[in-house]
Amino acid sequence: MFADRNQVVLPLNVEVKIPKNDYVFMLVKLCDKLDFTKLYKEYVKKWRKIDPATLFIILVYAYIRGIYSSREIELACKTDIRFMWILGNDEAPDHSTIARFQNGKLVPVIEDLFYQLVEQLIEMGEVSYSNVFVDGTKIEANANKYTFVWSKAVEKNLKKLEVKMEQESSRIALSYCLRENLS
Repeated sequence: MFADRNQVVLPLNVEVKIPKNDYVFMLVKLCDKLDFTKLYKEYVKKWRKIDPATLFIILVYAYIRGIYSSREIELACKTDIRFMWILGNDEAPDHSTIARFQNGKLVPVIEDLFYQLVEQLIEMGEVSYSNVFVDGTKIEANANKYTFVWSKAVEKNLKKLEVKMEQESSRIALSYCLRENLS
């Protein structure tokens, strides 16, 4: 009974299952207006399994959804109907293809593509410039956290050093039969 079920391949129109107001439609419409020529120049060979523009859209949509791992993106491409809709009839890319694209081909052109994407959002009126966000991230440096010195501490230590230098210069002068006042 189940053997017949495995042999039947039904066409799946995933677009019907996605709500009409889902932002995946807006993202694809925006990305269709982008200029991907710099991205295509990153590919020396003309042969590729999946279109680089489609991979870019998949990555942007994954980032919007909070998915960053190439393995999780691969899984989403195989199980989430929104990712399937982006792919169309293409096979889901494997995690290594996604990682190579993410860390290799996309790196030289990502700033340009995101700039174009933001420009499209501005033209649509989706960016209002009404809020300003400041990043207050604190990152631990390799330097010792105790090496920061206040100016009063420096002045105090400088005075101690001057006193010590006077004592040492007097001691050296007596030891070597030199005049004590060298200045």
